[in-house]
Amino acid sequence: MSAHLPEGYEISTDPARLDADLIHHWLSTDAYWALGRPRAKQDLAIAGSLNFGLYESASGRQAAYARVVTDHATFAWLCDVYVGRTDRGKGLGGALVEAVADRLAACDLPRITLATTDAHGMYEKAGFRALAAPEQWMTLGLADPGPLAG
Repeated sequence: MSAHLPEGYEISTDPARLDADLIHHWLSTDAYWALGRPRAKQDLAIAGSLNFGLYESASGRQAAYARVVTDHATFAWLCDVYVGRTDRGKGLGGALVEAVADRLAACDLPRITLATTDAHGMYEKAGFRALAAPEQWMTLGLADPGPLAG
């Protein structure tokens, strides 16, 4: 699914392969944007999204995860991109984001958005850029604390 995926890894959108326990652990304990996220909420997020798992080919062990909220026609939001601590530094995050972008290209979406405080460079390599007109975008977040400290 990705030309830049390191040897020995594979990416799948098969929801049956996802390790939901591991994904919840990663996000709720180690991802600044999802700390404390309840398991039931994570399960709902997975069920309502296009999910990408990145796996070690030989063992099938999940090494990374990304999720896309999309209508497959006009909009997509890339979120919950996470690479397990033991697999970082191998280019897996970039390969995963590239695979997501490649998969969504077939939908001919006018935009794919994301939010990050610390991985701008990785996303830029996959073609993401800052909003051209941020003054046109708004957010409604009942739990939105405003800009994340970064």
